[in-house]
Amino acid sequence: MGELSASEFLSQCAQAGYEVVELCMRGDGDLTPHTGENDLRNIANLASELGLPIVSMTHSHCTGNLLDSGEARRTSIEQTVQGLEIAATLGVRCTLHTLGRFTADLYYDDAYRNAVSSLKELASTCEKLDVRIAVEFVWSGFLFSPLEMRRFLDDVGSTHVGFYFDPGNMAVFQFPHHWVRIVGDKTFMVHLKDWKGNALNGGWTPLLEGEVDFAAMNRELRAIGYDGPMISEVEPSQAPIGRTAEAIRKIIAM
Repeated sequence: MGELSASEFLSQCAQAGYEVVELCMRGDGDLTPHTGENDLRNIANLASELGLPIVSMTHSHCTGNLLDSGEARRTSIEQTVQGLEIAATLGVRCTLHTLGRFTADLYYDDAYRNAVSSLKELASTCEKLDVRIAVEFVWSGFLFSPLEMRRFLDDVGSTHVGFYFDPGNMAVFQFPHHWVRIVGDKTFMVHLKDWKGNALNGGWTPLLEGEVDFAAMNRELRAIGYDGPMISEVEPSQAPIGRTAEAIRKIIAM
């Protein structure tokens, strides 16, 4: 939602012609771990009145670290449970998680085991609430290949824990459509961003102005049976939301 209130965000999305929305749960603003049930109901009711199903919510409020083994891990688990409960109240069935971060003293193999253990623990809450967690590949240095992401999700072993695909994030290093084929039916949600250049001299672009092969992406998404939403993660400073909505329609039609 950025600097916008929930009502402003939803109204602007409706005016731009979006069909679904994702909300970001943060440490402050209209949607936080402390937002009351009445306020949550108001957000959900407004979205319904505007014809905008809330299909996803981020766990951007998490200050802990699911990769850790100490207090930071426990903090993130507790915060994630809070987020899952709020998602359930809003009627949201999928949430986005980026897991956490490395430190100099946190080794990769330990982080992998801790993350698997954390998500196994959270899966029981997901199953009880019928709200899923989708792990997104981000530039944290963790789960840096589609083979590893697939193995990681297999190790977690829950139908309620899967993958949040964002082609812009891996286009910096790889070919995004490879991830779709390899991670396969564990792909729960799709973000849309575009990228041009490499890791040293590249940057985000408006949709369809970068180098992501969206046609190849769609081909692989169809092959795995994905028929869910494609959600904008393009900043309004890069392209007006109406222009992005039109670009998404063109991508879907490819």
